[in-house]
Amino acid sequence: MTDTCSSKKASHEQPSYAGTGPLAGVKVLDISTVIAGPLSATLLADFGAEVLKVEIPGDGDHIRQLPPHKDGVSLWSKAANRNKRGITLDLREPEGLRLFEQLLPGYDVLVENFRPGTLDRWGLTMERLTQLRPDLIVLRVSGFGQTGPYKQRPGFARIFEAMSGFVNLCGEKEGPPLYPGFPVSDALTGVFGAYAISAALLHREKHRDGQEIDLSATEAMFRVLDFLPVEYDQLGVVRGRQGNLNAYSAPSDVYKTQDNKWLALAVSAPTVFKRLTVAIGRPDLMENPAFNTNAARIKNRIEIETIMQDWFAKHTANEASSVLHAHDVSFSPIYDISDIFEDPHFKDREALVAVKDEDFGSIRMQNVVPRFSKTPGTVWRTGPGIGQHNADVYGDELGLSSQEQDALRNRKII
Repeated sequence: MTDTCSSKKASHEQPSYAGTGPLAGVKVLDISTVIAGPLSATLLADFGAEVLKVEIPGDGDHIRQLPPHKDGVSLWSKAANRNKRGITLDLREPEGLRLFEQLLPGYDVLVENFRPGTLDRWGLTMERLTQLRPDLIVLRVSGFGQTGPYKQRPGFARIFEAMSGFVNLCGEKEGPPLYPGFPVSDALTGVFGAYAISAALLHREKHRDGQEIDLSATEAMFRVLDFLPVEYDQLGVVRGRQGNLNAYSAPSDVYKTQDNKWLALAVSAPTVFKRLTVAIGRPDLMENPAFNTNAARIKNRIEIETIMQDWFAKHTANEASSVLHAHDVSFSPIYDISDIFEDPHFKDREALVAVKDEDFGSIRMQNVVPRFSKTPGTVWRTGPGIGQHNADVYGDELGLSSQEQDALRNRKII
């Protein structure tokens, strides 16, 4: 699954694109920054789209400033912008804008995540963009959407997660709201963006026209919380925090074992609970009206959770795992990343793939998800260095001489 990347010294002498998959032939211009917009483009690149990442000259995309780093090099960008070529270009300058307008007609999709109206101020209105490429698809990623009273507000993942109602669900019942250790809304927004572009490409195939996609990160996070609005609308319930307890089934918590390890249990189906009662030596629970239905167990959650806590406390993690596996009960140890690297299932499915890298030789990262039987995607290169493919694009594709490129570089246009 690993392909050789071109070297920094002679990237323009190597094949500039090596992706495979169902989106092969689609060309994407990614001028977005940090996570959500770039992830949309990266997911397309995983399935064969040719993506050109555009960064500001100098420091590049803001993601390069975020940890982790190795030898001063951004590791996050290596993964988040994999399968892309990369150039530098300052769109705020007239010369940069002219170069952008030369590039755009060769691309099917533009991904941007500036505040609404920013591209318009630079002269890149939708009218101008479609003059340059009539069937262009434009994904606009923003915190709150292209319309509405909040459209100009600044924001990052934590803001979107707070406003969507998500963070209010996280944490202990009597404690403060808690954030997860990763920007979940950025990841979700990236997935929404990728599938929206794919849908727009299908529409264009049928009707031969492009369109604008207005993707709000706050609305993307809100969208996946299916039960939250319907519960409030129909029952007047404002759901709050429940710690690690499952909102809709019991028992379902995180349990500490005799050897101080943690396991998670999920018993959302009646058949699974029945198998659990046998596994822990308590088949009598199925005869007890306080526990023989999910609704009853949720009502008597403290009692059923206490029973499970006591059982796990009397067993080591290996003992508990052996018993639960034997009775086909859904559970998992709480993994950290070192556990994932060593897990035989992840290894067998090649969930991690080693990708050749110009700086570090090889970097392991997640493989392509999901798996296609006939047109599988691939991870063929790590994220590019700042301006790594300037020579490819400005020289080979736009026909600028090395002297012209040097002049643009000296003026910090590229």
